[in-house]
Amino acid sequence: MVEQEPGASSRDRILQAAMTMFGEDPGARLSVRAVAARAGVSTGSLRYHFPTQRALQDTVLAGIYDVITPGDRIHDRSAPARDRLIDCLRQVLALAGLGDQARAAWGEVFTAYIQPEPTEENRAAYLAIDREAQRRVEYWLTVLGNEGALPEGDNSRRARFLVTVLNGLSIARALPSEESILTTETETLQTAVDCVLNSRC
Repeated sequence: MVEQEPGASSRDRILQAAMTMFGEDPGARLSVRAVAARAGVSTGSLRYHFPTQRALQDTVLAGIYDVITPGDRIHDRSAPARDRLIDCLRQVLALAGLGDQARAAWGEVFTAYIQPEPTEENRAAYLAIDREAQRRVEYWLTVLGNEGALPEGDNSRRARFLVTVLNGLSIARALPSEESILTTETETLQTAVDCVLNSRC
């Protein structure tokens, strides 16, 4: 069982247990039984707060992202929208690490989601991670749209494009390269953000 803060609600205990489990093993499936046991609550209590495994996973991933990347720059209007969006996307890439760290991270993704026979459980776990990345990027685009820095359009489609670019760049961080990763990454992010801000994609 996870060390709990005194007076923590059952919902808080569930989230703390799930975040701890995810921190120990990013490939963790966060099954209802395992999380409930770790939090010291009944499965009924967990289902009351999180009716589906997806709801639990989405909430946990949002919380982890908030802890890992606090205070993104998207609201800092003293900087151009292009620079702010690139900085936010760089925060996501920073989570992937470089070299050995990036290889280890992609090895975990391969082991958890690609190598094993697909199951509904590992599919749901991966899709929760993917939805959180999409949600974050859509949020940033919505902020820029509300400022008038982004033309009206389908932010969901734009976010999917940017997440795909981030996925490719994070894989590139794990692979050998003849060029400077920083240079190629910067050029790629600038091209992708310009495409989005000018509604060419």
